[in-house]
Formats: sequence, C-alpha cells, structure tokens
Amino acid sequence: MAHTDRVKQILSWYPSDNPGTLTNLSRLLNSGTLAGTGKLVILPVDQGFEHGPARSFGPNPAGYDPEYHVQLALDAGCNAYAAPLGFLEAVAGKFAGEVPLILKLNNSDSLAKVAAPMSAVTSSVKDAVRLGCTAVGYTIYPGSAARNEQYEDLRDIIAEAKSYGLPTVLWAYPRGSVSKEGETAIDVVAYAAQISAQLGAHIIKVKPPTDFLEQAEAKKAFEKAGIATKTLSDRVREVVRSAFNGKRIVIFSGGEAKDTPTLLEEIRQINAGGGFGSIMGRNAFQRPHAESVKLLKDVMGIFAGK
Repeated sequence: MAHTDRVKQILSWYPSDNPGTLTNLSRLLNSGTLAGTGKLVILPVDQGFEHGPARSFGPNPAGYDPEYHVQLALDAGCNAYAAPLGFLEAVAGKFAGEVPLILKLNNSDSLAKVAAPMSAVTSSVKDAVRLGCTAVGYTIYPGSAARNEQYEDLRDIIAEAKSYGLPTVLWAYPRGSVSKEGETAIDVVAYAAQISAQLGAHIIKVKPPTDFLEQAEAKKAFEKAGIATKTLSDRVREVVRSAFNGKRIVIFSGGEAKDTPTLLEEIRQINAGGGFGSIMGRNAFQRPHAESVKLLKDVMGIFAGK
C-alpha cells in the first residue's frame, strides 16, 4: 500500500537505516486496523516464559495453545504479534505472512531471584529471519548492575538485525538500583526512553509513568524547567519528548490486569499525551476471546481518534 503522510514522516526519522529495515518498519505501521495512522497496537505473549503457565493462561485456558494468540492478534486487527522462540516456531509456518511477527530474543523466568536483573538471550536474529519475522525484540533493565552487558549485547544484536533489514523493538524496564516505586517514576521512565533511543532502538516500549520523581537531581531539573507531571498525559508527553523530541516510536505497556474502564481511560491519556500506541498482553489474552477482541478494537479506536 502507498504510505500515508504520517508513515512517510515517521520513516524520515530513521535516515541512516537501509531500505530493508525501513520496509519492515513500514510493514508494522501499515498492518492491521491502525494501518497508516502511525499508531501501533501489538499483542505480546512472553508471559508464559516470564511468569509461568498457570499465572499467564489459567484465567483463559485457551491461551495454553500458541495458535490462540496469533489468531487473537489477527481477529483483533493488531499491527503485530510478539513472542519468544517456542511460541513463534509453533505458528510461523501456519500463519506465514498473515500478521507481522516480532521475535523476543531474550527472556527470563521468575523461579530464581537474581541480584542483577538480566534476561538470557534465548534466540537469534537468524531465527527471526528464518521465521519470517518483521522485527526483533529485546529487553533491557536500566539500573541493573548488569546493564553494561545488556547494552553491549544489544549493540551487536541491532547491528546484525539491521544487516538483515530488521528493526528492533526495545522493552525498557528500569530495575535494580532504583526503588520499586522508582521503576515507574516519570524521571526514570523518561530516562529509560532516552537510553533506548541512544542505543539505536526503532520502537521503544516502556511502562506508563507515575507522578513520582526518584532522583534528587532529576527532581530539581523537573522543577526548574517547569515540566508538568500531574496527569498521565503530561507524563506520557515528557517520555515521548525524551525519545528524541518524539522522533522515535514510543509505545506503552498495558501492565498488570485491570478493569476495562480503568484500562481504556489509561489508553485515552496515553493517546492524549502523544503516545504512539500500546503493547498489551495479559489485559487482552486473559479475557474470553470475544471480550479480548472487543477490548483491543476499542483500544485501537481510541488511538485512531474515534
């Protein structure tokens, strides 16, 4: 399909990328219900690996089947479906070309408590190419004592992915030296978005920031600059601004399960603040199928301005 003016504008923000990477980035932007709007709603299902099967799929047992999730992404009109290697290997052949796939290259489990949060690299860029993926995904933990190793691994992954024409979606979750409340503090989330952009991510995923300032020096800077943080839309605006003045795609996670009115109001605030979309897992697939589809369509409607 011909690019809309908005998609052309977004692609222009990545002038150093090769045609292959830009083509795959455009595929993400031109797929599903939100095609051409510059907005994204992605279904991620890495929770089975991260949290365990019963915690993830017990509320909706259909989710134990890998095919359920990719079909949900299709039925709802998502821009893409993201998952670890095993889930994608189970569906990539059957659903080849029907929905853009994002291979989550690193994952962790909740069985061991580690001093320095870090995910293991569980698949490769070549796996993503073999499976026909449109992008690769990777998680960093800014604030972790192991961050340098994560950043260095990511440097090589992004370079290899670009050589195959694949953009990178970066999950940025501050953990480690920051407090629990600080993991979603506005100054910390904005900092994570800036780090992600500097590392070369094409799409950045962060959690919705709270009205809390973790760092004393950042608090002074926010106050001196008069940066608004009272509403979620204010905070989203600052996070997006922190990713190269809005010239990198920043999407926000759905987070822990919440009721529908609360979730949709959060989406309205993200949209009002200039967020580029949502990456919503548990809040979608843990509901019955028809309810999940309706919820995702309602989310897309908000991002489409309806």
